[in-house]
Amino acid sequence: MFKNRKLLIATKHNKQKVIAPIFEKHLGVKCFVTDIFDTDSLGTFSGEVQRKDDALTTLRKKGTLAMEKNQFDLVIASEGSFGAHPSVFFAPANEELMILIDAKNNLEIVVKELSINTNFNAETISNQNQLIEFANRVKFPSHALIMKPSENNFSSIIKGISSWEELKISFEKFQNKYGTAHLETDMRASFNPTRMEVIEKTAKKLLEAVLSNCPNCKTPGFTISKALPGLPCNWCNAPTKSTLSYIYNCKKCNFTKEELYPHKKTTEDPAYCDYCNP
Repeated sequence: MFKNRKLLIATKHNKQKVIAPIFEKHLGVKCFVTDIFDTDSLGTFSGEVQRKDDALTTLRKKGTLAMEKNQFDLVIASEGSFGAHPSVFFAPANEELMILIDAKNNLEIVVKELSINTNFNAETISNQNQLIEFANRVKFPSHALIMKPSENNFSSIIKGISSWEELKISFEKFQNKYGTAHLETDMRASFNPTRMEVIEKTAKKLLEAVLSNCPNCKTPGFTISKALPGLPCNWCNAPTKSTLSYIYNCKKCNFTKEELYPHKKTTEDPAYCDYCNP
């Protein structure tokens, strides 16, 4: 289905460095990147272009528009989001969505990776000591920074700051003009090696999904559509919120399959039981 086809990677931030080798090796495709479509037009992490839609809708738009404007029928796109982790308290998280769209075979495969492996952070800085402490905390200079007058002020913005000299000079200018500077981690993949690692992990998950064929019709993308809770507590046997089974679904023929105990355990620790540990 994929061998010797051209695969467009919709990116302007060098994501092809980790995506292309994986798919060229295992699918036999030839990967390409072009600058005909600007993916930043759908939203930027720095905030001056607001993302109008949710992450999945934006992802589909990114893949579809890139494919149409470049006249490709096979594309991979990814979309990242950052914020508080939904279940790990006080931990920032990086959620990456990645999609493969195959217009020739009317196929769409989406995967998600949620990781706490991120340096996502922001702070308003008023002095040099605060500047240095923040920079060290977010892995600068291997991970770049963005500087703005304030969180929602985009009148003067510097992206991709990646040297101490540039950081200190920029801060002095902002301090003299505005009194403070708002610093953010630059979450663009080409400026953030930690995020690039998560993207690579997501790409491997997408490859696994593409190579997973439906037992009924052999269409690629036989993936998990739902995780069902209810793994019983090994003390009281009450159902817990932990995963009991995965439901796999084929998007073409709607064949479904349930996999019990996907994490290779049949009971859950009482620490995760709402009755034994309310």
